[in-house]
Amino acid sequence: MTSEGLPDQAILPKVDDRGIPLSDIASWLGTELQGDGSTLILRLNTLQDAGVGELAFLANKSYRSQLATTQASALILSPADAENFDGNALIHANPYVCYARVTALFDAAPRPAAGVHATAVIDASAQIAPSASVGPHVVIGARVTIGERVRIGAGSSIGDDSAVGDDTNIAANVSIYHGVSIGKQGTVHSGSVLGADGFGFANEAGQWVKIHQLGGVEIGDRVEIGSCTTIDRGALGNTVIEDGVILDNHVQIAHNVRLGENTAMAAYSGIAGSTTVGKNCIFAGQAGAVGHVTICDNVQAMARCTLSKSVTEPGSYSSGLLMSETPKWRKNAVRFGQLNDMALRLKKLEVFVDEKLDESLSDAKREANKE
Repeated sequence: MTSEGLPDQAILPKVDDRGIPLSDIASWLGTELQGDGSTLILRLNTLQDAGVGELAFLANKSYRSQLATTQASALILSPADAENFDGNALIHANPYVCYARVTALFDAAPRPAAGVHATAVIDASAQIAPSASVGPHVVIGARVTIGERVRIGAGSSIGDDSAVGDDTNIAANVSIYHGVSIGKQGTVHSGSVLGADGFGFANEAGQWVKIHQLGGVEIGDRVEIGSCTTIDRGALGNTVIEDGVILDNHVQIAHNVRLGENTAMAAYSGIAGSTTVGKNCIFAGQAGAVGHVTICDNVQAMARCTLSKSVTEPGSYSSGLLMSETPKWRKNAVRFGQLNDMALRLKKLEVFVDEKLDESLSDAKREANKE
């Protein structure tokens, strides 16, 4: 266990061909064990499909009825659900988080041995920890530092003056430019580009003049970066990704952006240049923010939402048209274009009605005075 009471992901219990005793899993997780701790677990599965030797979990009450029929050897349950279950169980306040941690035990991804492949090209000034693994055709530039147990997949490149922290996994065909710092226990998936030039140009008489990007990229600990994601280097200062950020595939982070701790961004979302995003924010698919704004902590941008100005209040934000049948959507889209004219006409109508009402009241007063 770590000092925070969480299981140490770097020291995993061994799962052999016979499986792993349920008690070993419980001890590693620090969870309460119900039932027979000697039960051997070979793999994970769903409540519906699990059988002998498999561990399942219940995190959604919609599947609670399957507790009576599941054939799993053990379950991960909340305390409330465990009260109504007589079988083997790991009891945890958040079964889904518990399941997430357990997946590390059964991850079958290859773990290459430490060492440098014969085809790798490494500058003499680079410092590579003995426990690191450097795959085929990797290129590592001058003054690069590679930490303990780092894995670098085939065909990846790491530019001059960059650093990769302990226990970070760089997958195959990742491009890391010069001056990029990556923290500990991170993951960068294939096809991602870290430290490319930001989109900076000045216009002179119709011609674009490139602004050379002089900053770098700082990536914190426990950051996961999906496939084909791009994080641009800063124009002057650095682009900063703080600890615990998770980025899906095809995410764009522009120059001089700062993403706060534990912020999550789904596929095809993006942040324009020089925008600061707070902690614990969530961007759904294709959501994003314009440049030079500040987004406070705990903001959720729903799918395709564009945060077009600074956000100072936490909460959920949406923009754009909701889904509807295409003919109806087209009619509504046309109406959007007519809103300004309709508003002006409505204003005129309101003025006209007010004037007529005033006239009617005046006429009524005069008639009353005559009487």
